[in-house]
Amino acid sequence: MSEEFNYQAINGIALAYLGDAEYEVFIRRHLIKQGLTRPNRLHHVATRYVSAKAQAALINAMEAENFLTEKEIEAFKKGRNAKSHTSAKNTSVLTYRISTGFEAIVGYLSLTNQTERLAEFAQWCIEKVEEGNLRIE
Repeated sequence: MSEEFNYQAINGIALAYLGDAEYEVFIRRHLIKQGLTRPNRLHHVATRYVSAKAQAALINAMEAENFLTEKEIEAFKKGRNAKSHTSAKNTSVLTYRISTGFEAIVGYLSLTNQTERLAEFAQWCIEKVEEGNLRIE
């Protein structure tokens, strides 16, 4: 694990900004490998994985299974508690804040060059979504 970069100096919104893009790439790559190639279909299916509601449900599942490390929990809280000047679309403020925390974890893993853990994290999320047992509200 490489933590040479001081991610703690980065605000939670910036971590989430990077995490949003990184997670989206994992999902897009996964869907294309599954044979989905039409952009409209890709976008529609991707929302099952990347929506604020899905990410909040994934965080709940992670908490239930003790999936996150202490550092990842810190990154989550940093993102969740950050003051955002954007508003939630199609979801509650609480769900939006939780999803921002989710994305901050991904940003933290990326900035600290934890590529294996990031891949494990994304794969775990993909499997949970595809199992269909998430409580997405």
